[in-house]
Amino acid sequence: MLTEDILAQEFTRLVKQYYPQVGEILEGCHVKVITGFWGRPAKRFQYIGIYCSEEIMPHLQTHKEILREIAENMGLIQVVLMNAKRLLRDPLSKLKHADPRLWLELQLVSV
Repeated sequence: MLTEDILAQEFTRLVKQYYPQVGEILEGCHVKVITGFWGRPAKRFQYIGIYCSEEIMPHLQTHKEILREIAENMGLIQVVLMNAKRLLRDPLSKLKHADPRLWLELQLVSV
């Protein structure tokens, strides 16, 4: 089974290969595959989470169908765009302690 990191790298590579303009936009973002469980019995699902700054968000919104199509072809269910700055400023977020590496990468992305 492929790990989340390998899936995220493959997603980014495919976007850069087939849609170079969108790939350039993704260079300023952090792409992560997120695994969740739903239902009873719990079924596993995976989707792409793209953490980006407020300035990049509108550009990605215009290309969301392209991103969703690539994700679906990889067996992932969805693409979710998240504002990195809002996540970092959330006072209830435990991200800094739960995943310090992701927290540092989001610091770079949100600038």
